[in-house]
Amino acid sequence: MCGIVGYVGNQQVVPVIIEGLRRLEYRGYDSAGVAVVNSMGEMHVRRASGKLRKLEEALSSKPIYGDYGLGHTRWATHGRPTEENAHPHRSSNGRICVVHNGIIENYLELKRELQKQDHEFLSETDTEVVAHLIENQLRKKPEMGLEGAFREMLKQIRGIYALVAMSADEPEKLVTARFGPPVVIGLGEGEFFVASDIPAILPYTRDIFFLGDNEMAVLTRDGVTVTDNSGSEITPQIQRINWDPVQAEKGGYKHFMLKEIYEQPRAVRDTTQGRVSIDTGAVYIDTMKIAPEEFRKFTDIKIAACGTAWHAALVAKYLIEELAKVPVEVDYASEFRYRNPILNPTTLMMVISQSGETADTVAALREAKEKGCRSLSICNVEGSMITRESDCTIYTHAGPEIGVASTKAFTSQIVAAYIFALYLAQERGTLSQEMMKWHTRHLSELPVKLEKLLNAQTDYDDLSKAFVLSTDFLYLGRGINFPIALEGALKLKEISYIHAEGYAAGEMKHGPNALIDSRLPVVVINTVDPEDEKSRLRYEKTLSNIQEVRARDGIVVAIVTEGDKDTTQFASFSIEVPPSSELLSPVLSAIPLQLLAYHIAVRRGCDVDQPRNLAKSVTVE
Repeated sequence: MCGIVGYVGNQQVVPVIIEGLRRLEYRGYDSAGVAVVNSMGEMHVRRASGKLRKLEEALSSKPIYGDYGLGHTRWATHGRPTEENAHPHRSSNGRICVVHNGIIENYLELKRELQKQDHEFLSETDTEVVAHLIENQLRKKPEMGLEGAFREMLKQIRGIYALVAMSADEPEKLVTARFGPPVVIGLGEGEFFVASDIPAILPYTRDIFFLGDNEMAVLTRDGVTVTDNSGSEITPQIQRINWDPVQAEKGGYKHFMLKEIYEQPRAVRDTTQGRVSIDTGAVYIDTMKIAPEEFRKFTDIKIAACGTAWHAALVAKYLIEELAKVPVEVDYASEFRYRNPILNPTTLMMVISQSGETADTVAALREAKEKGCRSLSICNVEGSMITRESDCTIYTHAGPEIGVASTKAFTSQIVAAYIFALYLAQERGTLSQEMMKWHTRHLSELPVKLEKLLNAQTDYDDLSKAFVLSTDFLYLGRGINFPIALEGALKLKEISYIHAEGYAAGEMKHGPNALIDSRLPVVVINTVDPEDEKSRLRYEKTLSNIQEVRARDGIVVAIVTEGDKDTTQFASFSIEVPPSSELLSPVLSAIPLQLLAYHIAVRRGCDVDQPRNLAKSVTVE
């Protein structure tokens, strides 16, 4: 969850690191710091609690200079979010500096041992132990140098880590290692970068590689050497990133989140591009290491995901069961390992993750693989851990998502799941060619409908005024739109800090009715596909729920299909979405819920791009 940036080269290091950290702000953080070594071999550290601007103020009042160094944004796991606990952390002699993302599980035991050897600690963090362990190794054997001491340190720690270290006694050298959280290395001309995510280094280079688990890298001005933890050299798989750095900027929007909401037509179009044929109804998926005949033999599918991706997984369950007729179970990835799931070689394990580095999702994937399951992932980041460990991946092609609250990645995940469900139906013969054509045609029309929806003259700013002082919200949905109710509630709570709950509309009588009064806004998703009998039935049942809310003086905000007068007459406020098929309605219904949450949060003065206590990429369990 923390952001890491390291640099060695011929530029002044501080501007490079600060710019890199700024591009990692989306990961969430509560303190920041930078360390550099100058030409005289002096190490200087500046740290600050709070946002990056606080660190910039500290650097402005006391500038530091050098051509190699480390930077870090911290999301607290061990120790409070204070300046003392901010990274980088130094050794007792002040000559070694480290930054870290992850958790050192045995740090207390190691700390006690080091204190017996006269090491003095200045923070409450687990990370500081690493700097002292390196120093301790160098006390014993100075000749082993930073790289050797770093390697010995790795043998002593337990947990997950992305670590970078430097020494004032070994100029222009950074040493990094990974077990769990991501580490990306950037290759420039006479300059090299290490970071926790690609956007940090995109302004400087497009040539990168990901460090693998149990691998180390040494960066100097002369190049990068990669080894395993035992010292055997490894040839990294270098890839060229085609993202435009401008894609990671706000593009004239007030916030990244708003920009990303409006990018959804493009994201959905890119996710669909080249994968479906309107003429033949055929579906094509690349990067598939599972043969078509294997897809015909799977007896069930397990899906694991976290947060917003879990809501996409719930929609995927509806899609796969409806189109491909394969039973699907959906789990929170954080709970998957603790219920001893029944898995067998005919179970397909499916995971969904925007970043591809979500720790709980990675753990669920590994659990299934250990039990002999084949695996498929839906992911947005090429080369991420989940994509490397899955048998096949459907990339969403949504582009970098900077806002912590997921928007375009979510709708792209649903579309990717729709494509997979169609592919599965195609291979298993559960849909006729005519029905395949019908589905691919509707899918290809979706980006245009999204553009129409986003260009509609709905006054969300005015709507948000009615709810800026609300303390609770209820979201209701039925059938395939129940997961969208959950997602709408999550969006509101995570960026506006208003308590919100999502419920299946049919569960109103089993508890939530007790909460309804004249102060409670109830957001109800009640779209309809008139040509779909199940959709009409769902619509009628949900309309009854809306009348129940109104009978108890509840405030109804209804998401409705264009022209729906029946629902609108019972709603306090209504937002129209374009007509669509039942199975694609969740993508359209999600948009007004994203915009409603955004405008309420902005009106309340909240930081919508970086909500408190949250991180974009959750790389610890």
